[in-house]
Amino acid sequence: MTNPHDPYGQQPYGHQPSGQFEQPYGLQPYQPPPQQYYVQQAYVRPPDQGMAVASLVCSLIGLLMCFPAILGIIFGHIALSKAKRGEAGGQGMAQAGMIIGYVVTGLWLIPVILWFVFVVLAIGAAGVS
Repeated sequence: MTNPHDPYGQQPYGHQPSGQFEQPYGLQPYQPPPQQYYVQQAYVRPPDQGMAVASLVCSLIGLLMCFPAILGIIFGHIALSKAKRGEAGGQGMAQAGMIIGYVVTGLWLIPVILWFVFVVLAIGAAGVS
């Protein structure tokens, strides 16, 4: 049953040979929206800050004696490199430990250098006379 005015033999819009009416383009039968599932997020453990804490503590103990301040500098450099790589946290603590460690070590070196200069001058003065 083709239309004599239609040279391509197409069916009129919306009609099928079986007599059923098809939906026009763009209109689809109602479908409920897809369900959204909520997944509970797992607890993320905060990054390790042990080296940064050790750096800060050793640097502060270095105020009383020199050697721990040197350890504070070493631990601070290790902690800072780990923090920059994203392996650990505590970047600020690591920097603080390094700065305090350098300052304390410098403060401890001033008397040592002055003592060394005094000893050298004393030996030089004793040898001249």
